[in-house]
Amino acid sequence: MNKIFVVGIGPGAYEQMTVKAADALRRSDVIIGYTVYVDLVREHFAGKEFLTTPMKKEVDRCVMAFEEAKKGRLVSMICSGDAGVYGMAGLMYEVGVNYPDVELEIIPGVTAATGGAAVLGAPLIHDFCLISLSDLLTPWEKIEKRLLAAAEADFVVCLYNPSSRKRHDYLQKACDLMLRYKSEDTVCGIVNHIAREGQSEQVMTLRELRDTQVDMFTTVFVGNSQTKEIGGKMVTPRGYKNV
Repeated sequence: MNKIFVVGIGPGAYEQMTVKAADALRRSDVIIGYTVYVDLVREHFAGKEFLTTPMKKEVDRCVMAFEEAKKGRLVSMICSGDAGVYGMAGLMYEVGVNYPDVELEIIPGVTAATGGAAVLGAPLIHDFCLISLSDLLTPWEKIEKRLLAAAEADFVVCLYNPSSRKRHDYLQKACDLMLRYKSEDTVCGIVNHIAREGQSEQVMTLRELRDTQVDMFTTVFVGNSQTKEIGGKMVTPRGYKNV
């Protein structure tokens, strides 16, 4: 049977790619992905054929992968982070309905939430949720409801896609919503360019986060009511007794 690996390559650095992901790419005849992600792995897998599509051509990219697999080639479709977390795994299964003779294997990777959490300290030790602020595929009204529900339930909230040129004030709007239920002194953190050149991090309050400039390469962490700063790190206690 023809086969496609759907591979999460992690946040950026080759060292943060799983052994299984690297093995899948080494075994593949062709590696397909968004141009930026292909550029992250190209130097480590010399001799492979690379095929790319730009942003917003996700369906075309999936069809390309299946068409290559139909030729009997072993294909890897790569995604940043984890293929099943805001990645291509779901769409590959949807498009794959038209290619019943092609097998899919999903290979997980380190997503920005866990990669960024390791940089900041330990913000995700207790219950948390991930919310993308991109309204390209999700109406803002639904995003707003999720932000309010998560804040009221006192989740730690990890925000993906917090800003772009067209959405420059979305993080500010998100903070204003969460401030209805969270204290302005809630400990928060941001990480830019996780595991890539130029990585940086900062711990701050929710009040300060509201007025912080971020971009699409920033992952944002908003603590719960117990999250604290310890030695410049963001830490959410699990609640162990006698600590």
